[in-house]
Amino acid sequence: MSSKKNIGRNHYQSISKKLFSENKITKEFEARINLLTLEELIALKLENSCKLLNGKLYGFPIWKTSNLIFKDSLIKFALSATTSHKAAANLLGITLQDLKIFIRKYGVNEELE
Repeated sequence: MSSKKNIGRNHYQSISKKLFSENKITKEFEARINLLTLEELIALKLENSCKLLNGKLYGFPIWKTSNLIFKDSLIKFALSATTSHKAAANLLGITLQDLKIFIRKYGVNEELE
């Protein structure tokens, strides 16, 4: 019996695999990130982005878009942690229809593949 039968639709949808293949992260970097809380990681990313723009992050609606940014990251996680869209929706506590709508609307699959 082939082991491919156990590989689900989301098998290759991993943000970690994508970042490794693009040489954006290493195993050491991934290990260091695990030492940070999610809040620290988000604050650090925002602080670094602000530094790159010489403190001029004005005009970007961080507060209004934070909900969308967070949902996007949750969906990417759920897709990489499960073997099907149905399992991802169950993990998130949303309907399969809501998951598919978000994926289509924001092109989540294209980013992960």
